[in-house]
Amino acid sequence: MEIIYEELLEQKDVRSNLSTLRASLKGAEEPDSFRAQVANFVEENEELFLGFLACEDAKTRKNAALLLGDLAYSNAADALYEAYENEKTLFVRSSYLEALAQMDVRERLPKLKDKLAYLLRQEISEENGKHIQEEIRALRNIIIGYEGIAAHTFRIRQDNNRVLLTTNYSCREVVQRQTGGKVHPLGVMVQTKDLLSLLQVRTYRRMLFPIPVQQLLEADAGKAAEEVWYPMLSLCRKYHKEPGPFYFRVECKAAYTLEQRSAFTKKLGTRLEQLSQGELINSTSDYEIELRLIANREGRFFPCLSFSTLPDQRFAYRKHAISASIHPATAALIMEIARPYLKENAQIMDPFCGVGTMLVERDIAVPAREKYGTDIFGDAIDAARENAAAAGEKINFIHRDFFDFRHDYKFDEIITNMPVSGRMTRGEMDTLYEKFFQKALTILQKEAVMILYTKELGFVKKQLRLHREFKLLQEICMQKNKGFYLLIIGVKR
Repeated sequence: MEIIYEELLEQKDVRSNLSTLRASLKGAEEPDSFRAQVANFVEENEELFLGFLACEDAKTRKNAALLLGDLAYSNAADALYEAYENEKTLFVRSSYLEALAQMDVRERLPKLKDKLAYLLRQEISEENGKHIQEEIRALRNIIIGYEGIAAHTFRIRQDNNRVLLTTNYSCREVVQRQTGGKVHPLGVMVQTKDLLSLLQVRTYRRMLFPIPVQQLLEADAGKAAEEVWYPMLSLCRKYHKEPGPFYFRVECKAAYTLEQRSAFTKKLGTRLEQLSQGELINSTSDYEIELRLIANREGRFFPCLSFSTLPDQRFAYRKHAISASIHPATAALIMEIARPYLKENAQIMDPFCGVGTMLVERDIAVPAREKYGTDIFGDAIDAARENAAAAGEKINFIHRDFFDFRHDYKFDEIITNMPVSGRMTRGEMDTLYEKFFQKALTILQKEAVMILYTKELGFVKKQLRLHREFKLLQEICMQKNKGFYLLIIGVKR
């Protein structure tokens, strides 16, 4: 590091040494101590470092600005702002703003807002688009940091609502029957005057609001923005009590590379801001609205909006989840499909309960008498207890291996999300299913049922062949692309 310091003092290889110094800040073993050391060196040589902001080499100016930002070196704020105003090279301009975002620039906020408004009025070309978008985002981040975003309140419209309910592709008919909608390639489309009733249906994942456009959007960010901005803004106004601006992000579901997706969404977002004259604001971190673009086979986009302001409290009880947790809408969907086999006041067991979602949704669908859940993961059991309490459910969660579990009476149902292979070998999974079916026979009543959500159809079928005491009552493919099945199995001994 001493060599870097000496060469910087001699103004030798400045661009490279500034870059190395920044990288060292990020990779230091003792970051606070090293950061303080570098900050002291900069302070002792402040005039030198501020002078780098006026260097003829553009990348040197950029690295100097970013280093001062990394250090949050507040003495440089005036020099950084002056350099920003004087900078003619587009790719450097956002670097000054990134640095200023780490300092107190409250007094300069009006000028920064004026600058943002000016940029939003400019025509963006292929040549300058990327760098102007970076500058706009950097300005936006500073402004949001001070002003935040104006929160909006969702307006429940009980007149004309067209919504798309997303759900498991193979089970769309279940949601269709519950809502009276029409099956759609992306879920179930519903036209309703009663939005409140739809917010009580538990079997769909998300409620999206399709943007009414003449045709699917082209895979051209500029043309797509021209087509979608006004109906998008109209929906935002329709479903919120307060006026704009509305902060949004773009989620693009298409067969793009990460670089292609990033370039497309950035260009689209910036153009939407321009066309709406700032009533739609693109923000990747602070937003209430998600513009979801879902590509078809021809590469054209179906556009819809997701509102985080929507008062969807269906699964508010689930305060905690783990990576293996089943989505609560999928659990609710399972219960709806299995409803003909569920008995009131039954005694229920979930051998691999995780955070308790299956048991909670089971009791909501058809009230049970006694509910037990076991899991070897203690943190999951703790989370399950909190989730159940939030749902107002009385469930007995036990931190124990199911295969060591003992109980005085037998159960009417086993209902569970079976473990996925993870780090287990095929042989270990085979053994787990063998032990599971053997154990199930010891704790289930005559004429009991097992409701299994599993990715291992073959192992289940093998055990059904080996154990004549069980009978497969129903087999439903829940997620064809991932191989998940719902199997309802009866005890016939």
